[in-house]
Amino acid sequence: MSNRKASPAIGVLIFFAVALSLSSYFIFAAVQGDYGLFRRAEIATEAARLEVELARLSADVKRMENLTHRLSDEALDLDLLDQQARDVLGLVRTDEIVVH
Repeated sequence: MSNRKASPAIGVLIFFAVALSLSSYFIFAAVQGDYGLFRRAEIATEAARLEVELARLSADVKRMENLTHRLSDEALDLDLLDQQARDVLGLVRTDEIVVH
């Protein structure tokens, strides 16, 4: 008769062991998995960094568009053209002294 009493105890023990194992797995996956809490925090940090970089690049694009417009045929800025010729081509006026 003691055999029958030991059998349900082992079944309950196995049930709780399996339940604990599954629960542990799903908790681990919810925290550490590909879509877990830690990954979500990493994605949020990366998104904030990329937004800052996007703002910086947008400002650079606007600055370059402004310079391009100022060098176009429609609105030629002679001072900017002179500066670009000096920087890119290394041109110097005859009355200037170059110091390196």
